[in-house]
Amino acid sequence: MTLTMRSDLDTTVVTPTIRKAGRAVRFWIISGGTALIIAVIAIAITGIAGAAGRPLSPTDPHPTGSKAIAQVLRAQGVTVTSVDTVRSARDAAADPASTTIFLVDDDGYLGSSSLRELARLTDNLVVMTPDFDTLDTLAPEIALAGNVSGLLSADCGLRPVQQAGQVTGTGSGFRLIGTDADATQCLSSGNDIHSIIQLARDGKHVTVVGTRDAFTNQFVQDRGNAALALGLLGQTRNLVWMLPSIDEAAAEGYPSIAELTPGWVSTLMALLVIAVIAAGFWRGRRFGPLVVENLPVVVRASETMHGRARLYEKASARLHALDALRMGTIDRLGALCGLPTVASVDDVIRAVSRDTGRQVPDIASLLRDAEPGGERDFIALSDALLDLERATAAATRPSRAAAGGTMDSTTHAHQPPPTATNTKQGE
Repeated sequence: MTLTMRSDLDTTVVTPTIRKAGRAVRFWIISGGTALIIAVIAIAITGIAGAAGRPLSPTDPHPTGSKAIAQVLRAQGVTVTSVDTVRSARDAAADPASTTIFLVDDDGYLGSSSLRELARLTDNLVVMTPDFDTLDTLAPEIALAGNVSGLLSADCGLRPVQQAGQVTGTGSGFRLIGTDADATQCLSSGNDIHSIIQLARDGKHVTVVGTRDAFTNQFVQDRGNAALALGLLGQTRNLVWMLPSIDEAAAEGYPSIAELTPGWVSTLMALLVIAVIAAGFWRGRRFGPLVVENLPVVVRASETMHGRARLYEKASARLHALDALRMGTIDRLGALCGLPTVASVDDVIRAVSRDTGRQVPDIASLLRDAEPGGERDFIALSDALLDLERATAAATRPSRAAAGGTMDSTTHAHQPPPTATNTKQGE
């Protein structure tokens, strides 16, 4: 219930405003808003990532994809097959001598066994920006040497590099650590760091490439990037373009979450489930069985009063309770002063001041302005309302007051404030 009273004194008194009431739910509002913002950002990022496709994919037309290279290779008569599993690569690579496999495993899904099998399927394996494990399996003579940027110029006898001349070098650099390896090092960026190293072993070639941006749709037309990419990938009639999926990681036999979980976790989870079930029975039996009661049911006024008092006390809604007392008091004061029911609060205040001789500001503060700061203030204001009503009754009905008829014995008796404190006093 909200009591709003307007007066000619430009004073408005209300029960707790939306701002005050909002403080109680401020945490939930902030939490909900934060969760909503995070969800929107996550959806936006996921949507952008999904729309961009996989980097260096032969079917992706976005700037990070490599569809342009795949289309040009097909136009030159090269069969380009995009695969994501070793089994699919095995089916696509019929003849190792006439097959080039281009491996792009940015997430490291392939294990050592899959990498070795992939190397057996071709005589010409091209690996884009491999990680440490991939290098250790396919080319242990080569080590990672950090990132590279800028333009790089041809500096070796490798034909695709000679045809390119100058390329975009942004990507990874490598360093040759094997002293007896038959290796060709190209596109040096200084300090023995090269962006392309080709190893020759038993008639097979493994080419490690770090010029990642040169193979993308965005930069493939710059400098000699197209010549480098087409030269490395178009050396045979058949090109198997492999971007491994997460299914390959599962096929490698990596330990599952259950295998990585300590043994005591299962016991602890079982104990927690038993504790929750036991707590449910304990709380459920606490209130006893349900009681069926026929309707309608007559509820005593004291029960309603006590119930509302407990609710007010739990919510610390002293101002609500005080406003309820004020409304009843104002109605009765207006009747005692002979005012019509449509009289405003200011009319009642002036009439009571005239009859009792009390100051208008004091009466206005009691009936409209004062707010209880605690239980003690609430009780004091409640008693003050009762005292004002008795004084008004004594001033307007002197004969009845002299005869001993007080407000406690009339139908206008002041009800105790609906809080737990006054309920206990009433008892």
